Amino acid sequence: MASHPLMFDSVWRDQQKYEDAERVYRQHLSGVKSTTTQSAQDNKPASGSSLKNEIAQARQHIQNFLSSGSSASGSDEQVMKRVETLEKENKELKKVVDDMRALVQRLEGRVSSLEKGTGTAAPASTNKPTPAATANGDDDDDDDDIDLFGSDEEEDAEAARIREERLAEYAKKKAGKKAIIAKSSLLLDVKPWDDETDMKVLEQEVRKITCDGLIWGASKFIPVGYGIKKLQINCVIEDDKVSTDFLEEEITAIEEYVQSMDVAAFNKI
Repeated sequence: MASHPLMFDSVWRDQQKYEDAERVYRQHLSGVKSTTTQSAQDNKPASGSSLKNEIAQARQHIQNFLSSGSSASGSDEQVMKRVETLEKENKELKKVVDDMRALVQRLEGRVSSLEKGTGTAAPASTNKPTPAATANGDDDDDDDDIDLFGSDEEEDAEAARIREERLAEYAKKKAGKKAIIAKSSLLLDVKPWDDETDMKVLEQEVRKITCDGLIWGASKFIPVGYGIKKLQINCVIEDDKVSTDFLEEEITAIEEYVQSMDVAAFNKI
């Protein structure tokens, strides 16, 4: 073991004592007695006791130093253990974050498909293990196979079944319900050019106008004045097929007999 520096401090502090002891020894060899001999002898027990105390203190310093070194080593071991624990926790947190990111991606895919109304399943997670990895025994990503929200295929099949049932019920109701056709009843006034116009021929020409959704009804001749009469004729039309503009164009096209046409009455049926 290397000597501790404190072990030699007392030698330099007691230099004077050693020099006195050496001087007494030389005087003893020469046969000369000195008064300092007695004092040196008197101080000898004290010097020896002081040296023992200093040696004990030095040993205590060494032990303290060694104990402090061992405690420092123990502290380093605790720090290393703490670092390893933090690294492990960091890996676990990273795995949790990756799982949450994959889950969010699946949810975004499902929401986008629902918004588009396509009814397609959400895209599979990209973290799902490949067949090669499964064959090699890589089971680290088993958690990715767990479907937290049920099977998308089962939900799609159920939604399709419900949609088909509703469509069938709607078609059945629509087939059993009689379609309502909007119709109107018109009373038309057809005026001739003068009193010499043959009103019967005029009426025949008007009734020759035929089309789908037009039915002619009763008619009569009403005097206007100065021997002139007008044809007042009733007809029923389907609003989606025949319009008043169509009737006016067709009737006024009979230019030889017809001067004008007016709608005297218009009623919805």
